[in-house]
Amino acid sequence: MKASAFVYPWDVNGDPEAPARIAALGVEQVTLAAAYHSTRALTPRHPRHRIVTAEHAAVLYPAGDRWDGRELRPYPAGDWAPGDAFGEAAAALTDAGLEVHTWVVLAHNSRLGAEHPGTSVVNAYGDRYPWAPCIAQPATRAYLTGLAAEAAVRPGARGTELESLGWYGLQHLHAHDKTGGVGLGDAGQYLMALCFCPSCREGYGRHGLDADELAAAVRTALEPVWQGVTPSDGDWAGIEKLLGETPANTTRAYRDETARTLQEEAVTAVRAAAPDGFQVLLHADPVSYHVGANPGVDPAHILSVADGVVVPCAGGTGTLTPFARQDKAGAVIAANFTVVSGMGGSPGTLAADAAEARRLGATELRLYHAGLASDDDLETVRSALAGR
Repeated sequence: MKASAFVYPWDVNGDPEAPARIAALGVEQVTLAAAYHSTRALTPRHPRHRIVTAEHAAVLYPAGDRWDGRELRPYPAGDWAPGDAFGEAAAALTDAGLEVHTWVVLAHNSRLGAEHPGTSVVNAYGDRYPWAPCIAQPATRAYLTGLAAEAAVRPGARGTELESLGWYGLQHLHAHDKTGGVGLGDAGQYLMALCFCPSCREGYGRHGLDADELAAAVRTALEPVWQGVTPSDGDWAGIEKLLGETPANTTRAYRDETARTLQEEAVTAVRAAAPDGFQVLLHADPVSYHVGANPGVDPAHILSVADGVVVPCAGGTGTLTPFARQDKAGAVIAANFTVVSGMGGSPGTLAADAAEARRLGATELRLYHAGLASDDDLETVRSALAGR
């Protein structure tokens, strides 16, 4: 089963030993960041630094002239990834015998929301989420589609993995996050993710909902949550119970349609820019109303659009089953495991986890993250992959 490790350009550039060290893990591929959100990252083996602070979402290569005259455009990286950082790292990794695919983060950009606040998701209370561009807005959709095409198809890349190509919500953290004091549960997270920007208000209207009445209903539904009562009903039933069956299902229909059409447009744009044989995968969750870095999708639909999916398995491998059930010939179903012990990963169970993932229909592995892991974690990964 083919395996790929996630890597940042700053893990490689300036460290001549990094490409061989990554190849020695036993992976055939690296998924190398080409467009990424703000982060503070450890580099435990780099000869020049131990901490990299990426101050804002940026492209890690020189942006092209397609952005000339456009208000919404990608930001260049600062000194954490100067010049064509992606290209430099990709060349070194290719020379080490590794296949390079791009890692492109899309609808997650705090600087975009700070400088263009009208682009952000707005919750039922009127609070903006500057880290979460609203994917219903035409200008934002055009920006995300253009970014997907440019950042995905970098010289030397054989494919791409598109992260955050869908709705974003309250979770997947922002700065020094302090939002965990009240247990929202699955239902509360959904209600706090519903957007009420002008585009979404108009969208609800097209689907027969009054946006003001819907926002009031969301606030009413959430009142017990703020008092400390976590919704006891999980999954979609809990959302229908809080909001009401008709408004809940109508909002879901609108949001599912909005995400599906964006995913179709972005993948089409990538394919138009890419050479023949270029692989396009999406980071995805099999529950369509879920939001975040692995946005919810309809498994049958997404496997008809893209070449496959990268599926989060940190909480278990059951998320693979809805994709495997589609039985689409040639589809990539990549099980994504965290292998950094300090981030809650379990490299020691990787061999068993991979075997279970294969049993449930996974065709490939993704390992998060070769640059962040300790030497002990990497050694454990090497042993697990050697036994495949």
